[in-house]
Amino acid sequence: MSEKTFWQSGHRPTLIMAFLYFDIAFMVWNMLGPLAPIIAKDLGLNAAEKGFMVAVPTLAGAVLRLVNGFLVDRIGQKVTGSIGQVVVILGLFTAWFFGVHSLQGTIAVGVILGFAGASFAVALPLASRWYPPEHQGKAMGIAGMGNSGTVFAALFAPLLAKAFGWNNVLGLALVPLVIVFVLYLIFVKDSPNQPPAKTTAEYVRAYFRMLSEGDAWWFMLFYGVTFGGFVGLAGSLPIWYTGELDMTPVHAGYATAACVFAGSLVRPFGGALADRIGGIKTLSMVYTAAAILLVAISMAPISFAMMFPLFFLVMATLGIGNGAVFQLVPQRFRHEIGVMTGLVGFGGGVGGFYLASSLGLAKQWMGSASSGFLIFAGLSLVALAGLTSVKKRWRTTWGAAIQGVRI
Repeated sequence: MSEKTFWQSGHRPTLIMAFLYFDIAFMVWNMLGPLAPIIAKDLGLNAAEKGFMVAVPTLAGAVLRLVNGFLVDRIGQKVTGSIGQVVVILGLFTAWFFGVHSLQGTIAVGVILGFAGASFAVALPLASRWYPPEHQGKAMGIAGMGNSGTVFAALFAPLLAKAFGWNNVLGLALVPLVIVFVLYLIFVKDSPNQPPAKTTAEYVRAYFRMLSEGDAWWFMLFYGVTFGGFVGLAGSLPIWYTGELDMTPVHAGYATAACVFAGSLVRPFGGALADRIGGIKTLSMVYTAAAILLVAISMAPISFAMMFPLFFLVMATLGIGNGAVFQLVPQRFRHEIGVMTGLVGFGGGVGGFYLASSLGLAKQWMGSASSGFLIFAGLSLVALAGLTSVKKRWRTTWGAAIQGVRI
């Protein structure tokens, strides 16, 4: 298959807008991470409170992805995405206009930002349903590369906060949000290949039916490690850099942005690699490498020269894994992609919430975040063991039924 055939096999404006929508949504979803050192100083937060603050949007996004998974099959991806964008725009406007003055206020903002994180369950089906099985890795990788929005949050949020105050950053974020919302309304089209609409009762049964599938739980675990590790580190690295290396919030943002950029850039390559050699083989390499790198992070001497390359490499590794997981999901659950995107996204969000909050708790209780990294390395090995246990069955059952696609 040529690259031209890939572009002709779907709807290019929708794929591009799925990326842009996801990109800006991820930017605002992750704003509290780069702002955390500044907010914590202003509000007098301790390490555990900082970790919890940056973890709340991740958990809220995880829960709301289940809701969006229902809505994309019920009312369509375009309408679902529109509703979420309106909620985020109105919520951020309210927070900016009235101001945020307490930990409870930042938590309320985090819940609103969760609606942006739930864009995952809209953008990926929006892209997936336009493309045939042999191009799922590329399509999902391009749409999923929208997690690069985290880079913009890390780069610009501290700079804007320094110039205008961190509360005004919430208002400035409205500018790209509104622009992308208008473009989204103009260019996005739902695929004509939509599954039949379900009633609420049917959808609830569909969720329980998916949860009765062992494979669904495996995918939730796999994405909980790859995406959970990615988003958890994206939110936590600004706190780590400022706390452990005494970097300024702006410089910590630069370092975080470079690491996040690595993880975002390689996501489509992860999908393409999975198309080429199979998602199972790709993920096996990812979990092995991630475990080794996380152990090294937990034990290495704390210096920028030592830690930055390790963070950079682990983020790139997890980014490849994100693309590989979503090369496999549409193959296994093509007709339930809305439900499964919600469930798998929920697993990823829970993983990110766990990592961000555990690093904060480890720092608060033990004086170092090392044990948090070490435990997550263990979770990578659990995922590797799980993948090893199911790969033969997958390849000889549903994988064998897909013509011309490697799993």
